[in-house]
Amino acid sequence: MIKVQFAAHPERWDSYRPALETAFAAAQLQVDLRQDHPAAEVDYVIYAPNSDLQDFTPYTRCKAVFSLWAGVEKITGNTSLTQPLCRMVDPGLTAGMVEWVTGHVLRYHLDIDRSIATQDRWDPVVPPLAQERPVTLLGLGALGTACATALQRLGFPVTGWSRSQKTLTGLHCEHGAEGLTRALETAQIVILLLPDTAATENTLNATTLAHLPKGARIINPGRGPLIDDVALLDALDSGRIAHATLDVFRQEPLPQTHPFWAHPRVTVTPHIAAETRPLTAARMIAKNIQHGESGLPFLNQVDRQLGY
Repeated sequence: MIKVQFAAHPERWDSYRPALETAFAAAQLQVDLRQDHPAAEVDYVIYAPNSDLQDFTPYTRCKAVFSLWAGVEKITGNTSLTQPLCRMVDPGLTAGMVEWVTGHVLRYHLDIDRSIATQDRWDPVVPPLAQERPVTLLGLGALGTACATALQRLGFPVTGWSRSQKTLTGLHCEHGAEGLTRALETAQIVILLLPDTAATENTLNATTLAHLPKGARIINPGRGPLIDDVALLDALDSGRIAHATLDVFRQEPLPQTHPFWAHPRVTVTPHIAAETRPLTAARMIAKNIQHGESGLPFLNQVDRQLGY
């Protein structure tokens, strides 16, 4: 019997338990799933970084820790977590992110906010076609690649950027500092889906924001620290950046005193762009346990040096 510990806030247990039990049965895994296994007997831990479990030292038999979150920046610094760590790459989370990003890109592209604001008068402004609206996507992991593909299918010319070189069929890719400048110089819409690491903090700052064309728009469903808040507010106030839609922040919930709330050129959404779905996440966890029990490499294992 495989012993699996579920370590997350209690309300998660009610939604994840039936999904996990169904997924384990479908994968023909004999699993004893609990919240209270003795630590030394646990084979795998299903983990939310905000759970009470912070010391992994007693989990001497544990073969891997499966995060319920796509982001692992809150876990990688835990020196007691020496087991293989796998981030969540969930088809449901990916689909949710693609839908959210596509919706906000189309909102900007079609200038829907302007249409809503001019309901009291006849003032036709015809938007360009998607093929005339360059989009740059910062971050080419699973989520970034999925969003880039969806936007390309709608006709947007998409440039993808990553810190290290990547080659993706049909997508113009840039990398490194010079590549970032090139990727930003033509972008009318910029989407941030980078991981949160020391190397990606303030990717958009006063210098890089200045590379964007006047009137560019920013969408950040990735991580709050990817943008220098002060530099963004300055760019919005000057009119260089026309608008920013922000789903993630350095402090969450976003404090009510933060200037983003009242800024006329900022849309705040409360970290809803993508959520792990129990049904599809459970299937991914079951598949990873199958890999572990068969001696195969774990899926989506985190590189501790890179931080993702």
